[in-house]
Amino acid sequence: MTNAYQTATTPLAAALADRFAHVDHWVFDLDNTLYPARCNLFAQVDVRITDYIAQALGMEREAARLKQKEYYRLHGTSLRGMMIDHGMDPAPFLAYVHDIDVTPVAPSPLLADALKALPGRKVIFTNGSVRHAENVMARLGVADHFDGIFDIVAADYVPKPDPAPYATMIRNFGINPARAAMVEDLHRNLLPAAAAGMTTVWVRTDSEYSHPDPSAHIHPGDHVHHVIADVEAWLAEITAHLR
Repeated sequence: MTNAYQTATTPLAAALADRFAHVDHWVFDLDNTLYPARCNLFAQVDVRITDYIAQALGMEREAARLKQKEYYRLHGTSLRGMMIDHGMDPAPFLAYVHDIDVTPVAPSPLLADALKALPGRKVIFTNGSVRHAENVMARLGVADHFDGIFDIVAADYVPKPDPAPYATMIRNFGINPARAAMVEDLHRNLLPAAAAGMTTVWVRTDSEYSHPDPSAHIHPGDHVHHVIADVEAWLAEITAHLR
């Protein structure tokens, strides 16, 4: 029995694959990108960030929640704001907020097969930690198909979309941006990738964590080159042409 994603080559699949024929480096965000946003996995992290800030600053939870979102708007991550304003040690923070249950993410043999068939090197680029990425990748069953993880520690705790970690990631993995594609659910994080010369792919979701600017959810901008709804289905369609 053939799965819906394991289709024979079609003109549409061929045309889609041709659009990415130049790509030999694939850069994937992790949360709400590599797995469907409907898993709502990041909601667990979000709650734990609030709890950590409340405890660290001796705040009521409601006030800590407001501080968390303020830091996210100003600095890209709440962690960055806490480090700048309060000199917080990032290691215990990351260990606490990523101590979550990843079982809402279903294992995905289809995604694993598509990644295996996809030519080129694959890298995870996340504002989270290596530990969190490894837990999610293990749950999905895709860890063997990636060549590395560039996390917030490797970025010296400077989060996307600041251009600095993109430059470091490109250098560390020997990426030619003109031959690279970046896949993200937060389209603002694709701005530096497009500016560097990468082909960009926005995973459009209904998750509140994926589009903090509701108007931009509809009109993301010229820095978004391709829009998809699901990474698994998109990659399966591309690699169907290669089988």
